[in-house]
Amino acid sequence: MSSSSGEHFLLDEQVCFALYAASRAVTDVYRPLLNELGLTYPQYLVLLVLWERDSRSIKDIGEALHLDYGTISPLLKRLETAGLVTRHRLASDERTVSVTLTEAGEGLRERVTGIPPVIGCAIGLDDGPRRDLIRTLKALTASALAISTTQEAPNAQP
Repeated sequence: MSSSSGEHFLLDEQVCFALYAASRAVTDVYRPLLNELGLTYPQYLVLLVLWERDSRSIKDIGEALHLDYGTISPLLKRLETAGLVTRHRLASDERTVSVTLTEAGEGLRERVTGIPPVIGCAIGLDDGPRRDLIRTLKALTASALAISTTQEAPNAQP
């Protein structure tokens, strides 16, 4: 590696911090837009998953968002209380709870159409670089998940 060992301890050299700061900054742009709709950012993500394909199991939603049941369940409860989704057990497998958009939940999709352009402007990336960033972040996520699921410490050398 070309950097000196001291650089490993500089905050500005930490990938995790750069990701954390970027995530917070982008989420802060979403906050006022979603507040107008009575949504939190995690609730918006759940709705995005359901708008992509409705009637999904809680397990499917959790996997799509990389969230565990204990995190996703309260989100769904709040969305159900708001009248945006319904939850019901499948007759074919009562262990599986399916989540479906209500008419209000489906209708909310039209009200959020202005959000992606605002976010695009805020991050300052055209379509090509934005897609490249998404690919890079997905690869990073897959790599980190591969290490974390094996519970092995990664080799210190890249």
